[in-house]
Amino acid sequence: MSTSSEKLWYEIVTCNKCERLRTWCIHTGMQKRRAFKNWIYWMKPVPGFGDYNARMWIIGLAPAGHGANRTGRMFTGDRSGEWLYRALYETGFSTAYKSYHAGDDLKLKDVFISAIVRCAPPLNKPARDEQENCAIYLLREAKLLKNLKLMLVLGRLAYDQIKRTFGWKKSPPFAHGTVFATEISAGGLKKSVTCVLSYHPSQQNTFTKKLTWNMWISVFRLARQLLSKMS
Repeated sequence: MSTSSEKLWYEIVTCNKCERLRTWCIHTGMQKRRAFKNWIYWMKPVPGFGDYNARMWIIGLAPAGHGANRTGRMFTGDRSGEWLYRALYETGFSTAYKSYHAGDDLKLKDVFISAIVRCAPPLNKPARDEQENCAIYLLREAKLLKNLKLMLVLGRLAYDQIKRTFGWKKSPPFAHGTVFATEISAGGLKKSVTCVLSYHPSQQNTFTKKLTWNMWISVFRLARQLLSKMS
């Protein structure tokens, strides 16, 4: 990591802006599930993960209480993460089929992953002010992702916050598979990007078949096709 990315990593993992979220992360880490009784939970805000030279930026909602709040890596340790890393591997964006913990050998290729909120929220529902507190980290990451060409946004709530963060006033309504051109702004940075929208791979969506595997993997195949046409 560069000096700038190391500084951002430290600022995220030491953040204490949201008392409710910090309390919940620690509470969840102390009330371990039986399957994870031998784990030492991360219990801190979760930084972004991946390649800072990436052209694709994947943005989700927030860490799961017994997922990234346990493992210390975005989308790692829960069912949503299993869907994400399997899709990334099958489309050539990851070196491994599954992500286990922050210290394993998995590497992302041309992808960076983060979320609109960096701490696990109760009931997976971050409050509006908590989202706003975390917005600065999205802006900082946008500045560091110099080669960014494509954003994959997971879920309506993440999309709504991203629109506020980057000032997307004329963006289309949320719908799975929507693709549109837009611009991100961060501290004077202006960059044209393509945005792809997808349902979040939450258990609620996958168990009810609102999001099927074919729907999900098609989004990553589309992203691969779009990137292949970009310099």
